[in-house]
Amino acid sequence: MEDIRIFCENDSCDHIIPYGTTLRQLSKTACPSAEDRSIIAALVDNTLKELDYKVHEPRVVRFIDYDHPDGRRTYIRSLCFVLQNAVNEIYPDKVLVIDYNLPSGLYCEIRETTPLEDGRPALYFATDEEIAAIKAKMAEIIAKDLPFSKVKMPKEEALKLFKAKHQTEKVQLLQGIERFTYDVYFLDGKADTFYGPLAPSTGYLNIFDLTAFKEGFCLQYPMDGCSGKVLPMKRQSKIATALGEHSDWCAIMDTKGVGSLNKKVLEGKIVDLINLSEALHERRYAKIADMIYKRRETVKIVFIAGPSSSGKTSTSKRLAIQCRILGLNPKVIELDNYFVNREDTPRDENGEYDFEALGAMDLAFLGEQLNDLLAGKEVEIPKFDFKEGRRTFAGKKMQLHEKDILIMEGIHALNPAMIPGVDPTKVFRVYASALTSLSLDENNNISTSDNRMLRRMIRDNRTRGINPENTIMMWQSVRRGENHNIFPFQENADAVFNSAHIFELPVLKYYAEPLLRRIMPSSPAYTEAVRMLKFLSYIIALSPSEIAAIPPTSILREFIDGQTL
Repeated sequence: MEDIRIFCENDSCDHIIPYGTTLRQLSKTACPSAEDRSIIAALVDNTLKELDYKVHEPRVVRFIDYDHPDGRRTYIRSLCFVLQNAVNEIYPDKVLVIDYNLPSGLYCEIRETTPLEDGRPALYFATDEEIAAIKAKMAEIIAKDLPFSKVKMPKEEALKLFKAKHQTEKVQLLQGIERFTYDVYFLDGKADTFYGPLAPSTGYLNIFDLTAFKEGFCLQYPMDGCSGKVLPMKRQSKIATALGEHSDWCAIMDTKGVGSLNKKVLEGKIVDLINLSEALHERRYAKIADMIYKRRETVKIVFIAGPSSSGKTSTSKRLAIQCRILGLNPKVIELDNYFVNREDTPRDENGEYDFEALGAMDLAFLGEQLNDLLAGKEVEIPKFDFKEGRRTFAGKKMQLHEKDILIMEGIHALNPAMIPGVDPTKVFRVYASALTSLSLDENNNISTSDNRMLRRMIRDNRTRGINPENTIMMWQSVRRGENHNIFPFQENADAVFNSAHIFELPVLKYYAEPLLRRIMPSSPAYTEAVRMLKFLSYIIALSPSEIAAIPPTSILREFIDGQTL
């Protein structure tokens, strides 16, 4: 065979290589200064590939490490396989479930193969000593530097394999998707499916930790920006409780994974699931309103914060309705109206205006107006002119009476530094986010960030004319802002509202899939579009008539249209 020409973006050079050269072999030439095993995967024509991928024609290649989002996902997937193997060796008669994302890693449980009578999983409670033994077994597997391999397997053969392992959600998922073959990964003779590439071998995965948490444990790995170490465990109990509650909801509705969700769609039971999920949301709104009402003698301000596309606007409106039912009179003030004038806005490291920084808000003026309102005084509420970049006043007056409460939403609403001069006993804080704990299957959870990005993509395109490519390209910047301004203050919330719906992924697929298919291979957003399309390929979309069953008050209507709050 003839040699072929490869352009490597890492060194901006052409490389002439023999036909069938692996990416791992090419990396040694193209990235000679890279630390040993720091390169974990590669983008080939903007498509993510394993390092064992063989090149057979001219390509554009970019090698990636842990600091790249796809490199980090590759590392985590591979580490999950190591964890599964370790648990399987120690507890061959039980099932490992990687349940949901925590601020410090992935929450995992060991479960019995037979559930409880009410459908909830029967847990095996591992002791600290047993968790230490699992960690030691993982370290042993990593030290052996065992290879990961991939085999294309006929569907029926794969189903037989996973039925024997009691992975019922994985079996349901594979059964519901019309494919003749599946890629099955193997590690030391043990099989699993993953929905993206793995590292070449276990020796790439030497940074991790395993920490006891709740009924299970947290699989920890380096966080974004800290590739060389595992940070101390953040025990954010309120977020964990909300995620656990969502997991219980999934179990109650017999929808523990995408496989069982697809089954409900195919059986025509999705409308019932929509009604149940909406009822659970309504119940949660009412509970939070009850909490506010019980503190009505002191609480006069309700702050609502959350990351992008969490449904803060809908949450504030629905919560206001529930408060009115209890006899309170909610009034809304938009925190965006308290921005400083444009020329006073702080700038980021690139010299651009940083509108998400706390310093972008006129905290002194906000505190002054809130204290005046709490004192019973009448104030004139400002209006920020975003076109001109300055605050204006149009004669809008406000005064708080006995049963009045303020409802305000904004990204800094959980940060105590936003209102340092306001009596904290007067404030009730709500954290809203789409904290899905629905999984693809037992060992492949769904990122809450992916859920929110799909929401935002659909809404951006519908209401702002922003194409899906731009939404994807902005998302990492959005996430950095959340990591700095929102997530560190989650535990300051008095209540957490989980805006995730168990049925929403089949809805989001209906709207998002056509948008993602518009993104061309030459686009820098193509890699992410391919990843999201592959993820959505395992989900059966709802029909327009089924989507029509979503009530106009639903939080999902904020993103897909049709909301009448």
